[in-house]
Amino acid sequence: MNKFDGIIFDIDGTILQSNKLIFATFNYVTEKYLGKTTTPEEIIALFGPTEGVIIKQLFEDNFDNVMTEYYQFYSDNHNKMTKVFDGIVELIDELKERKTFLSIYTGKGKGSTEITLDKLGIRNKFDMIVTGDDIVGHKPSPEGVDVFVNKYNLNRDRVLMIGDAPPDVKAAKATGIKIASVLWDSYAKEEVLKMNSDYYFNTVEELREFLLH
Repeated sequence: MNKFDGIIFDIDGTILQSNKLIFATFNYVTEKYLGKTTTPEEIIALFGPTEGVIIKQLFEDNFDNVMTEYYQFYSDNHNKMTKVFDGIVELIDELKERKTFLSIYTGKGKGSTEITLDKLGIRNKFDMIVTGDDIVGHKPSPEGVDVFVNKYNLNRDRVLMIGDAPPDVKAAKATGIKIASVLWDSYAKEEVLKMNSDYYFNTVEELREFLLH
């Protein structure tokens, strides 16, 4: 018997290691259009709104060109600068075989989300994909959880969110579902460890053992 009827996955830091790509893409456009580089810490501090919202604020007069080049660089360098965590795609496949409803809920914009899911060949494995462009606010808005729970009429006691960052914990707690915080690539590990998640996992294999046995 499945432990959960519905599972929501974050992407960055959960399914794949992607900070190198995110930082490089951001610096590609800031160097070209603003003549400056941005540190990883400065970029992380911008996390929350989608890349489109951030770029709109920084490049208002040249938004369309910058956005096009951002996605082109992101796509061209995706496979060179990211690493899928060992076993995570296989876990998604196993959950799908067990008829578990699966969703993505990410703070990324729709464009970068679709590039990632297509590059990994996993877009069609999810019953629902919710990006930062699909909700009114941004993660940790509960909207990205509620739309999934309501569409499939799921019992919140049997829904799990899997993510690496504080917004994942906050979104889950705000909607009454369980949260599994994964620590294999969390940019905010120390903060997450203080947030009393329902479960913590250090490896994909630990998560797999919990979900499937």
